Amino acid sequence: MQLQDILYSQGFGTRRVCAGLIQQGLVQVHTPDDPAGLVTVVQAAAEFDAAGLYFRVQGVDWRYADKAYIVLHKPTATECSQKPSTYPSIYSLLPAPLRQRPQKGAVQGVQAVGRLDQDTTGMLLLTDDGQFIHRMSSPRHHVPKVYEVTVKHPLDDKQVQRLLAGVVLDDDPKPVRAAACEAVSEFHLRLTLTEGKYHQVKRMLAAVGNRVEGLHRSQIGDLPLPQDLLPGQWRWLDASDLARINQPAVR
Repeated sequence: MQLQDILYSQGFGTRRVCAGLIQQGLVQVHTPDDPAGLVTVVQAAAEFDAAGLYFRVQGVDWRYADKAYIVLHKPTATECSQKPSTYPSIYSLLPAPLRQRPQKGAVQGVQAVGRLDQDTTGMLLLTDDGQFIHRMSSPRHHVPKVYEVTVKHPLDDKQVQRLLAGVVLDDDPKPVRAAACEAVSEFHLRLTLTEGKYHQVKRMLAAVGNRVEGLHRSQIGDLPLPQDLLPGQWRWLDASDLARINQPAVR
């Protein structure tokens, strides 16, 4: 695969822009079997095996990924929208290549797998893999998501049991049930859901006579939000991470 095409596929600009970066000596390449380390390449059409390729563009280290899978620690007061209305977009927290990755001939970048409200924090997945987004978002696949909920009023066993048994939301006659529910403390509820309706956690708590004061998503499947990933930070997900996401949550 030509180096200019590799850079293009990773979101570093049009093919012409990528060719220019290479010709200006701004791209260094390192392959796993190359003991010489990073080598500057100035031929845009130079051929490389894309799989396992690491490279540096204008001082920024990058690795080739056929599809991008990342986790973001979403901070409060941010919107999961490309065109936010009030608060900054979560996409502004990502580097340009992730926002510019081409899909089917158009620049679309990575997309959030579902959304978190502007005041909700925690684990958010982003990818340019449309099939992964569909699989993770479909209620048929029952991917569990764990939320840490701070509530206004003291919790009691009755509220927990009602959430487990199912509550009726105003727009859906079918009861919505928590897959798991635990009162961690008087005002801290750990809630596991396998579907994602609009403002679901807030509406479920309202249905049992309480109110959400703070909401944080701490886990998806069996993969928790990394403890060292600070609000606003992101990192790549590897194959083992993706396998854990597709496993039932373990508490």
